[in-house]
Parts: sequence; C-alpha cells; structure tokens
Amino acid sequence: MSKQISRRTMLRGMGIAVALPWLEAMAPQAPLIANVARAGNGGSDGAPVRMAFLYVPNGMHMKDWKPFGPDPRNFKLKPILKPVEKFRAKMNIISGLSLDGAFAHGDGGGDHARSVASFLTGAHPKKTHGSDIRNGVSVDQIAAERIGHLTRLKSLEVGTEESSTGGQCDTGYSCLYTSNISWRTERSPLAKEINPAAIFERLFGSEPQKTVDRRPLATKAKNRKSILDFVNQEAKILHNNLGVTDRRKLDEYLYAVRDIERRLGSTEKLDQTETDLSSFQRPIGVPRKYDEHVKLLMDMMVLAFQSDSTRVASFMFANAGSNRAYTNLAIKDGHHNISHHGNSRPKQQKISQINKFHMSLTNHFLTRLDAIPEGNGTLLDNCMVLHGSGIADGNSHSHKDLPIALFGGGGGTITTGRHIQLRSGTPLTNLYRSMLKRVGAPVDKFSDSNGMVEEIA
Repeated sequence: MSKQISRRTMLRGMGIAVALPWLEAMAPQAPLIANVARAGNGGSDGAPVRMAFLYVPNGMHMKDWKPFGPDPRNFKLKPILKPVEKFRAKMNIISGLSLDGAFAHGDGGGDHARSVASFLTGAHPKKTHGSDIRNGVSVDQIAAERIGHLTRLKSLEVGTEESSTGGQCDTGYSCLYTSNISWRTERSPLAKEINPAAIFERLFGSEPQKTVDRRPLATKAKNRKSILDFVNQEAKILHNNLGVTDRRKLDEYLYAVRDIERRLGSTEKLDQTETDLSSFQRPIGVPRKYDEHVKLLMDMMVLAFQSDSTRVASFMFANAGSNRAYTNLAIKDGHHNISHHGNSRPKQQKISQINKFHMSLTNHFLTRLDAIPEGNGTLLDNCMVLHGSGIADGNSHSHKDLPIALFGGGGGTITTGRHIQLRSGTPLTNLYRSMLKRVGAPVDKFSDSNGMVEEIA
C-alpha cells in the first residue's frame, strides 16, 4: 500500500519539473471524495474532470452525420461518425443546438468568421477589421479563471494554423475572429500554439530559477537523451514508494513522455510551401504531414490532462474558411471551396470524406485518453470532449441544428450512449453551462443561454 501523496507532487531535478499523472495514492479519503463530487470539480473517485473543445471548420455534410433510428439508445451511426463507433457507449450525439451569435443579425456576409468567434463565446462579434474588436469571453476561459489555479497552466490553446494578429479575412471581419476560438476578454483572444515542441516546453520546461539552462529543448536535446534524465533519481524514489497499480501508471506515463520526445526529434519537418497548405508560414518543429501534426498536438493534450498540467483545452483542426486540400484523401480541391457544393453530389462526397477524416483524428485522441487508467475508469471517463462546428451545412452557412458530439463521462456525472434530440434552436451555450458545472465552474447565465442541457445528467 502506497502512502498518500499530494496532487501537486512533481519530479524535479536541475531546474526541470515534471508533473505526475493521477495516481491512486493521490485520492482523498472517503469524506473528501464526497465533498469533491458534490462541488462538481472532480469525479466520484476524486480524479479531476477535464474539458476539451475540438473545432471543425467549414461545417459538416449533415446527411452523413446525424444518427438515425427512433430509439435514442440504439441509434445508427452515419459514415462521418463511423471512426468513433467503438466509443458509442461513451458518447452523446446532441442534435438541435443553435449558435445565434453566428447569424448575421443585419451584418451581412462573414459566417465563417462569426462561426469561429461565436463558437465558444456564444456572442455576436462586432463586424470590424480594425482595432475596435469586440466579442465575448469563451466558455473555456470561464473555466480557466475558476479552476486554473489548481494546475500549472490555466488552459491550453492548440491548432494546426497560426492565430492572426490582425487584417481582414472574411467580408469585413478581422482575422482575429477567424483564427481564434478562445477569448480571455471580449477584446483579447488567446493565440493558439501550433508547434508541438513549444507545447512540450510549456508542459515540461524549466522551472523559474536563476541557474536554469534556458536554451530551447531542441538545443538541449543534443547534449542529453531526455528531460527525464534530470528527474530520474526522484522518479526511482517515488516508484519504490508506490503500490503496484501506481507503479504501472507511472511507468506508462514516463514512457509516453519519452515517446513524444523521440517523435519530436524524428518527425519530418515542414521546410517548404506545399500545395495542400494555406499560405501561412510554419515554424521549425511542425511536422510536414497534417495527420502527424494533429496526432502530435493531440498527444500533447493527452499528456497535459494526464499530468493535470491543465484541465481545459481547445483545438482547431484549421482556421475558419480553411481552403486546405486534403491530398492524402486524393482531394485536390480546397476544403472551403467544395463546402459550397451547390448540391453537387461529388463535392458532397468529398466534404463527407474530410469530415470523416477529422473524426478519425478525434478517434486517435479518444483512444489515447481511454487507454489511460484513472480511478475507477479511464482518463476519458473523467473528461468531456466536444467535437463540432459552428456551421451545420457549409453550403447554406446554417448555424442551426449544429453537429455536436460529446465524448466522456465527465467524472461519472454524464449518462452516455445516446442520441439526444433537443428542441431545434436550443442555445449551444446551454450545453456549456452544463459542462461548466461539471468542472467546478458553475454559472447562472452564459451569453444567450436560457437553461442547461439536463439530458446529459
């Protein structure tokens, strides 16, 4: 039997601090578990609840998305959701949600910009490409402000394309709107990190000490094998004081950290313009292949959750209106261009392929989360992972009846395995209120919410 240790315990050495995964030795005593569960900031076994938002640009081919069948517990999956079929018992498909802030409301064109800016805020962004930006605070940042003090990082913002600092991107809307879904204040978006190595540095970089070697990890890696070399002695001591189950968890976690280090060092980097990419410049360290890039970023998010370095994350598969050509799927046309399919069946099939491909990458994320034991279940059981878009059909730019899938059990607080059909027009922000409650950041009102989605209870 291992001794109880603090949730904030870290492995330290030579200025390096490596956070630990959730271990049984960190579980509070029974009375405290009950208090945590009632407060809504942890699962029934004391493990923390995390939330992640995965954004898909350019909408969805809804005919290949929405499940069918009269029984909400025995629904049939359409092609786009087939990649996550093994998680049907740990997911809810939620239909009927609407994003009112993304509608024009007299502002004319700009649905792509509004769909991204409004997705996590529910707000109607001010139409401008100048300095008078105005949007709203996003749901992830509400959570970050409430529970961010419990972790090393308040939140993690990740994506495959850089966040813009200005300019005009969508019929009068600033590029700030099209490239950011996380907003700290109504005027301050939080830029995404697209470089896996930079995220690794944030998670496992040096502590703020005067004598610390502050060279980038890529440079320091030339002189040593792993950051774990610095904390090896503390890891051995901790390992000897843990129970059998916790020893296995620790070993698996440290192996995962080393594996990502190895992949960061061996991944082929993008060093020239490619035909399937947007015109933005990528920094050294970003993988050449899109799927490798996404998987590395998602693995970073898994490590961040596993180590409790943060409990809040957002991810953008691409920026609003992305015109990436998915040549790996033999699709040479730009994503945004074919989303305006004009009811062309060949174009609709290509959109469905792209949507299914994105879902296969989400399946990678879910698989990694579900493979990590935590408490009485897995890391996925203590998460809420939302995959969706602020646009339903890309051709009509509809913001009603959005494609929204919610994975994970929220620490045992969510009944899963259903297709939940809400009344059409139900605010998406109602779902966000329900999610905020489960991570310990309840609010009485969020943007245009008029209640909560109690169906996930």
